[in-house]
Amino acid sequence: MEYIVFAIIAYLLGSIPSGLIVGKLGYKIDIREHGSGNLGATNTFRILGVKAGIIVTVADILKGTTATLIPLFFDVEVYRLAIGLFAVLGHTYPLFAKFKGGKAVATSGGILLGINPLLFAIVVTSFILTLYVSKYVSLSSMITGVVAVVISIILQDIGLIIVTVGLAAFVFYRHSENIKRIKNKTEPKIKWM
Repeated sequence: MEYIVFAIIAYLLGSIPSGLIVGKLGYKIDIREHGSGNLGATNTFRILGVKAGIIVTVADILKGTTATLIPLFFDVEVYRLAIGLFAVLGHTYPLFAKFKGGKAVATSGGILLGINPLLFAIVVTSFILTLYVSKYVSLSSMITGVVAVVISIILQDIGLIIVTVGLAAFVFYRHSENIKRIKNKTEPKIKWM
């Protein structure tokens, strides 16, 4: 029963459409009508700028982190990584935004922050370095997913390995169109780094 309750809470947390809220409240813009039409941080950076992009990124990360930490506040024994996955599901298929959300990257990172801050620091560093070199957010996201898997294997945490492999695969799936554009050299590069 505890799993059901916390899974629902995590999904609803994940469903909070940060990009939509920031766009409408701060800029009077529905970012779903611009750029890629995606609600995630990347499209927010592209449409609304660095400040809005950072706010949405932090908010999306915190959705995953909060989902993994809530059971601790109630002193309930559940596998928190599993609960965090429902935040990712909510972020990707949000109840509050017609089930069309982001690509699972920031919220996945938020899960890692709630479970293993060192792993989170490593993947954030990997993301920033790859982004600095490549200027592709999508490529950086996918490489970071692979890094998370590798570090999980090094840590020899079976549960973490299973979850990071699943999340990395999901991130690759969500970026399938980006992969095609990278191959065709039509994927947009960032201009702010």
